[in-house]
Amino acid sequence: MKIDSVTAFPMTYEFPKGKTVPMGIGNAQKRDVIVVRVRTSDGLVGYGESHPGRSPGAVASLVNNTLGPLVQGMDACDVVGVWARVHRMQLASHGLGAASAIALSGIDLALWDLRGKAANMPLHRLLGGSRRRIKAYAGGVAMGYQAPGALADEAQGHVSRGYKAVKLRVGDTVERDIERIRAVRQALGSGIEILVDANTAYTLADVRRVLPALEELGVGWLEEPFACDDFASYRAAAQISHRVPLAAGENHYTRYEFARLLEDRSVQIFQPDLSKTGGVTETLRIAAAASAWRIPVNPHSSAGGINMAATVHLLAAIDNDGYFEACVSQLNPLRDMFGAPFEIGADGCVEPLDRPGIGLEIDEKVFQRFPLIDGLGYA
Repeated sequence: MKIDSVTAFPMTYEFPKGKTVPMGIGNAQKRDVIVVRVRTSDGLVGYGESHPGRSPGAVASLVNNTLGPLVQGMDACDVVGVWARVHRMQLASHGLGAASAIALSGIDLALWDLRGKAANMPLHRLLGGSRRRIKAYAGGVAMGYQAPGALADEAQGHVSRGYKAVKLRVGDTVERDIERIRAVRQALGSGIEILVDANTAYTLADVRRVLPALEELGVGWLEEPFACDDFASYRAAAQISHRVPLAAGENHYTRYEFARLLEDRSVQIFQPDLSKTGGVTETLRIAAAASAWRIPVNPHSSAGGINMAATVHLLAAIDNDGYFEACVSQLNPLRDMFGAPFEIGADGCVEPLDRPGIGLEIDEKVFQRFPLIDGLGYA
């Protein structure tokens, strides 16, 4: 079963006028997704997802014109060999590290989808896991900078649908962030976990001011307070509080960057994204390394349903699984364009799909509904 062709399909959903979503890195104006299709010489087809990286056309070009030809003709079941070839020929020698890791991620996911279909097994079983329940939190591009009362109402709505944990966007000002978190805590009570994500918008001084309040309000983690390469600030912030762990990883690529996080011992929650860090193959390696340090893996979810479905499969197959990030955004049709990738239960948990491979039926006619709008997704 040889790789016959690799094709990327970049797509965009533009938010309706007046519906931009404010976050720490700017106002989100659209959602992009890149579906990667791998065909084999005997006609089997697998689908993966690459993160757009704010430049979906460029990532798709990397898949179509650089990495695809690089792996064409290789054994489609040899995911380790494909990964190693791309690493040796591209990541390790010719740069474009983040973009190439993102492009490789979609190819790797598609190959695992193919392997599952060839074996007639869902991905979680192929990985050695079981169809068990995985705890989830309500996240995605939502729950941002609205008024405290409105934010509390939105969070309560997710709890009423079964979620036992919610993630709030911070990184506005410390005072307004604390006011919003306090309103949500008062509305939800102590039985619901609150997590917060700063989207790299905090300074070290901000973190010194906000962490005591996060401790008081029982917040479960502070996610990405700083840029992914600001290792010094992460080390310093880790000494401020031992009750609110720091979380990071969605902007760290391959096991080599996560090795730095392990060495620094400053990040206690790992958040690799299967569509960014190198696919299933590399996330398994990251999870295994983290397991040796008793660090839980709470993957970041990308915009599309392929990523989300694959993430639940992976969590069901590792021993240090944490939360699944369930996208609850009302402005993301890319999540459900091939059917629901997950369903939240009354217990606040999801479970992996039980069909071969990643488990979604891909209708390529859907691609035409979301023509690419290239360029920045934030203003």
